[in-house]
Amino acid sequence: MRVLGVDPGLTRCGIAVVDGGTGRNVSCVAVDTVRTPVEAELADRLLAVSDAVENWLDLHKPDVVAVERVFSQYNVQTAMGTAQAGGVVAVAAARRGLKVEFHTPSEVKAAVTGSGRADKAQVTAMVMRLLNLQQKPGTADAADALALAICHIWRAPMRARLAEAEQRAAALARVHKARLAEARKGAKR
Repeated sequence: MRVLGVDPGLTRCGIAVVDGGTGRNVSCVAVDTVRTPVEAELADRLLAVSDAVENWLDLHKPDVVAVERVFSQYNVQTAMGTAQAGGVVAVAAARRGLKVEFHTPSEVKAAVTGSGRADKAQVTAMVMRLLNLQQKPGTADAADALALAICHIWRAPMRARLAEAEQRAAALARVHKARLAEARKGAKR
């Protein structure tokens, strides 16, 4: 499985491609940080993020895109920009028919370090160890993008099994409801 991980942001947007095989084997294909100038117009900054992501999607051909979910931040303006950057990533993936999965920061930290409260240094250190990187991946945003991709690769099989179980449970519930309805009809006759 090839995953494009994106840590969305307007000033710095981490972007990474990781390949995953059986078990916990993962390897880094590419990693970078997309930067946009703070003084640029919002639309131009979003376009720069979109262009970079679209280029990576076309170049690396991932199977799925993993994006960090923004759920709360103290700075509303920062949260808005991060959410907008995540939105352009989702649109770029959707244009190519790719599934987009969102992961919370604590979910990613827990998957990679074992603790949902790990700090950026701990995430970077574990990403380097897991991917056998000789040097840091540039920025904390780039390390987070790698961590997102790793998290998705490791959690995808569990998510697939849960989805299958939910589908089976829903099918059983439909059959049970149909049988109950038939039994009630028979009792009224």
